[in-house]
Amino acid sequence: MPLRILHIGDIVGSPGRRIFARLIPRLRAEWKLDAVIANAENAAAGRGLTPTLAEELFSAGADLLTLGDHTWDQKEILPYLIREPRVIRPANFAPDCPGKGWGKIDLPSGARLHVLSLIGRVFMPPADCPFRTADAALQQIRSPLVFTEIHAEATSEKIAIGRHLEGRVSSVVGTHTHVQTSDEAILPKGTAYLTDLGMTGPKDSVLGRDVGSVLKKFITGLPTKFEVAENDIAMEGALITVDPATGRASAIQRIRERE
Repeated sequence: MPLRILHIGDIVGSPGRRIFARLIPRLRAEWKLDAVIANAENAAAGRGLTPTLAEELFSAGADLLTLGDHTWDQKEILPYLIREPRVIRPANFAPDCPGKGWGKIDLPSGARLHVLSLIGRVFMPPADCPFRTADAALQQIRSPLVFTEIHAEATSEKIAIGRHLEGRVSSVVGTHTHVQTSDEAILPKGTAYLTDLGMTGPKDSVLGRDVGSVLKKFITGLPTKFEVAENDIAMEGALITVDPATGRASAIQRIRERE
């Protein structure tokens, strides 16, 4: 039977965690989901993830959590990444960083789903090459069933990663920009692709943050604390259908569920 995997975009603060906890148990049953992957790098008030919040998201139905450029914002996450394989950080961080860049989900069907996390370098903090890192990781993973997340700013870099990995992984989806794109596709060699999954959090905002504080920063240039907004909460991501034997995707559907 084909696998149905839900990949959720950046969870932002308590509003994002709340809608995730409310919707995922129901959607797992209604959509007959085999696994749920979620980006949680903004889960702690918009900056990073804590062990307590990770456990909260696992209890709500997440199977594996990914991180990004805010990985190190909460100091208590460092020892947690060493002992918790269900939370992964970008594989192209420096080799000495705590944690791992890919993880696995053992499904009830007996299939093993691998998840690879990468971070972009265009308009982003320094990191190793995501293209070469992905090549090296796939040589170690050695499985056709790999879901890849590229946490990046530049659309061109995400598309390039998708085409570089086409036919070698089941999916390539982007995170980080918090704006869902409409270019979902099954690439010619059987890889599902979407430039950005979007955001799980308040849509009445600027990328999840309070509109007034962001406008103040843009207009005055003064240091401003960006509070997480509270209104019009939505969960965004993609539902991907894949053959567990070949790793080839047969369908990708954008999702947006409002609170």
